[in-house]
Amino acid sequence: MASLLAAAGVTALAGTAAAASTLGAAAAEKGRYFGTAVAANHLGEAAYASTLDTEFNSVTPENEMKWDAVEPSRNSFSYGSADQIVSHAQGRGMKVRGHTLVWHSQLPGWVGGLGAADLRTAMNNHITQVMTHYKGKIHSWDVVNEAFQDGSSGARRSSPFQDKLGNGFIEEAFRTARAADPAAKLCYNDYNTDGVNAKSTAVYNLVKDFKARGVPIDCVGFQSHFNSASPVPGDYRTNLQRFADLGVDVQITELDIEGSGTAQATSYTNVVAACLGVSRCTGITVWGVTDKYSWRASGTPLLFDGNYAKKAAYTAVLTALGGSGGGGGGGGNAACTVTYTRTNDWSDRFNGQVTVTAGSAAITGWTTTVTVTSPQKISTTWNGTPSWDSSGNVMTMKPNGNGSLAAGASTSFGFTVMKNGNSSAPAIGSCSAS
Repeated sequence: MASLLAAAGVTALAGTAAAASTLGAAAAEKGRYFGTAVAANHLGEAAYASTLDTEFNSVTPENEMKWDAVEPSRNSFSYGSADQIVSHAQGRGMKVRGHTLVWHSQLPGWVGGLGAADLRTAMNNHITQVMTHYKGKIHSWDVVNEAFQDGSSGARRSSPFQDKLGNGFIEEAFRTARAADPAAKLCYNDYNTDGVNAKSTAVYNLVKDFKARGVPIDCVGFQSHFNSASPVPGDYRTNLQRFADLGVDVQITELDIEGSGTAQATSYTNVVAACLGVSRCTGITVWGVTDKYSWRASGTPLLFDGNYAKKAAYTAVLTALGGSGGGGGGGGNAACTVTYTRTNDWSDRFNGQVTVTAGSAAITGWTTTVTVTSPQKISTTWNGTPSWDSSGNVMTMKPNGNGSLAAGASTSFGFTVMKNGNSSAPAIGSCSAS
């Protein structure tokens, strides 16, 4: 990973202000989008809206387009909250992913009570009405969501649609969707399909069959919810590529990775690298803007902490996309490097020093991150202005009166790390200059 390396001795890392400085812009330079799930009821929060508008160029309504939200009673549609998200996105030039049309969960009670003939009519009507309402405004639709069981069977999941309409309901849903909005990309979306396994192979066989028979399907979504018990699989890229080889786009649709610091940042880097390594991986969506509103908030799985501060994972993603957090002001030439050394070592703590050196042009500011491994904690700092992510493991350091450096000149800051039984070196982020 280019942006975060364990500094076992002396590590030098450079950044430049010339590269894209936001996730959406950096992804766009790679021919992809970088999106997030959005909740309409948070759009009135200034920091939420500002972070969304600055960093992302695609949105997915988190719950507002699900069946219970848009058709709570039969043939009575309610689009207010979803319309709010779509309008917000369109006003800022963002793409919109539609999520989701046919899913076993978040169904209003009336759906499950229908007989087979009525259910078929209701399913097709729901797809047609919702897609027609948003025709021309949705880039990709999750037409069918999570239709396969977990585990080794590769079998279909029990649902009103599966149980009453049989295996053909997925094909019927896709054909109905194509008729409703021929321009929208039609996706199948699921979780625990990120590596090659029985469940992903069942989806693969479905897609292969659809492509062979001319059933309309354009893309497959990989939710990519990861944690220590379910990490990023080693064959993630291989799996994405085998689907792409069937002639469909692949999209990472609900990415979040529990954890913090270097480990989380490394996992995010691996996901981005996998997408960039597959030409038909068209974009990445993280499942939320900030940790505090995540459905897995206790696992701090997103790129911004509860105070909207950029985490080490953010820096890793931006760097993996080829961007830089340097910002403007340097005429495109502002750059700096950082080197780390351990200056003192005791049984319970050690001191580290980071030296910041300007590149071939003068700089007026710099920033870098220091990430310690839990249960380590930084107890003291000097010659810099620190801020912290929600975990307390990632320190972002900015100047304290020592931001302006002539070309080739250096300054430094220091810190004390309480070992708490772990003496490993911190990870130092790349230097961003302005």
